[in-house]
Amino acid sequence: MELFSAPWWSALLAIVLIDLVLAGDNAIVIALAARHLPSHLKTKAIVWGTVGAIAVRSVMTVGVVWLLKIPGLMLVGGLGLLWVAYQLLADQGEGEHNGPAASTFWGAMKTIIVADALMGVDNVLGVAGAAHGAIDLVIIGLLISVPIVVFGSSVVLKLVERFPIIIQMGAAVLAFTAAKMVVSEPWLVQVFGHASQPSELVQTMARWGTYALAIVGVLLAGWWSQRKAA
Repeated sequence: MELFSAPWWSALLAIVLIDLVLAGDNAIVIALAARHLPSHLKTKAIVWGTVGAIAVRSVMTVGVVWLLKIPGLMLVGGLGLLWVAYQLLADQGEGEHNGPAASTFWGAMKTIIVADALMGVDNVLGVAGAAHGAIDLVIIGLLISVPIVVFGSSVVLKLVERFPIIIQMGAAVLAFTAAKMVVSEPWLVQVFGHASQPSELVQTMARWGTYALAIVGVLLAGWWSQRKAA
């Protein structure tokens, strides 16, 4: 992907939205993990715990980018990301965050690193899918997610509470990213063709039909889930 081209900027925008809607919960868990520490250790635990979490997330992201080059995993990753997009809408309104709390500095650091590694899977998969193997975008995605995770929990929550449409936008971006991963699967090239090369009308229609189906399907499924819960 050419640096500063239109696809590069659109991928960057997708990464920002993905980070915004998925990193909030990570930030909350990190804050809760350190909530029982003395005041003078809370900031220290969050900062150093997050340094470790950044290292873990970096390894995970590079690993995912490499794994997605294996035939078949773009399809699996895309379907997994569709589920993440649906859960983002289905879980909306279930705002209780009962994360584990630690009573020691090293205990809090371990909890923060493990929590970020486990909860960061959706974020890593989304960023890797949106970046389409562009390492510069992967690095930017990591740099963007760090301040959101460390400092942004209250800001993200207030922003989402004030503008709930951010959740729908984020879910739609994730669904579109998932669909792009599916249509980029080498095993399905006969169905969708190559997005970067001229293809038959049927293949083009199949690609855009998949994009539309993924976005509309996720938004409708999320709406239906919320309606049933209400």
